[in-house]
This record gives sequence, structure tokens and C-alpha cells, in this order.
Amino acid sequence: MSQDTRSRSYHHGDLRAALVEAGVKLAREGGAGALGLRVVTRSVGVTPNAAYRHFADRRALVLAVAAEAQDRLAHAMRDRMTALGDDDPGADRAARAVRNLRGVGLGYIHFALSEPGWFDVAILTRDESDGDAPPATVGDRVAPPYQLLLDALDEMVAAGALTPERRVNAEWVCWSMVHGFADLATRGPLKGQDRAMVDGLAAHVVDTIVDEIKS
Repeated sequence: MSQDTRSRSYHHGDLRAALVEAGVKLAREGGAGALGLRVVTRSVGVTPNAAYRHFADRRALVLAVAAEAQDRLAHAMRDRMTALGDDDPGADRAARAVRNLRGVGLGYIHFALSEPGWFDVAILTRDESDGDAPPATVGDRVAPPYQLLLDALDEMVAAGALTPERRVNAEWVCWSMVHGFADLATRGPLKGQDRAMVDGLAAHVVDTIVDEIKS
């Protein structure tokens, strides 16, 4: 099938979805740097001009892929929250709230280690997105992983596991420490180290953060 025929075979939102999916596949192996407009359109079988009907520029395509990667990161975090809940289904509200915050942190690190390419595009910096998107957002939406962190901290306050005073800006303390560890494990001195050891260190870091904000 020629590129022209392939291009005509897409209609409505099909090409947009196909381009995003192609970008997701490329990002899994190469992170945000793999998302060249020509590379993505070539993998779908259309010309770069065809992509401009759905994306104003490369940045718009990258942000769409980043949004999908963030959804997958949030899903991994929810999975870890659920898995931790299986350990003690009878826990009281405060214990569940603390457990959920642990799940948020551990899920974030686990995703970074397991899917470094998707993690790279999920946490785009302003330079990588070629724009001035505010932190903790992709485009005009609050990033789902960040929202999970906010919700977990708010639930700790509601459950009496965290005082309102210590809740102020706690998301930045948590995120800075967890992301810092994830960066060390994926791009720093912990990269390539024994996974069981890294997982153990991740659990220690997350538990330390949780204990610190509670005290």
C-alpha cells in the first residue's frame, strides 16, 4: 500500500490515534528523543504533512504521547496501591491512607525502572516539550500521577494521619525525593545495579519520606 493510499485510509480521529500510538511505541525504546515528526509519520506510513491536520507541530505530538505515558504511569501507581492493600484489607482509614501514599511512591519508582522510555516522556521538562508548559502538567491538564499524589496526601489529612500544617507543600517534598531516587536508578549511579537491591532501597526511601512527613 502506498503512502498516499495509507493516508487516505485514515479518517476522522484515526490518524491522530495512530500517530500517538506510534509515538508511544517509539518512546518506549527511545524516550522523548525518539519522537521526531518524520520518524513517527514514517512508522505509520504517511507524510509529515498529513500529521499537521491533527498536530500543529512536533511539540503538540510529543505532548499527546506524554499524556498517554502519564496515564500509563498513573495506572502503574494505582496497581501498586491496590497490591499493597491486599496485605491488610482490614486496616483502618489512617493505615489505608498511609499505605496508599507508599503505593504512589513505589509505583512511580517501579514504573521508572520497568519502563524508562515511557517514564522519560511522561516527565517532560520544558525544554524537551519545546514550550513553557507549567510543571506537573501536560498541556492544560494536571498530570494524573501528580493528582494521585495530591489525593493520597489529602486523604491522609482526612484520615488523621497527617496534620493540615504538615500537608502544606508536602507534595513537593514527596515528589522531589521519589523522583530523585528514580533519576538515580534510571540515569545515575544506581542504573544497571541489581534490581532486588534497588527495589529494597526504593522501599527504604519511600518509607523514610512517609515517616518524615507524618512526624
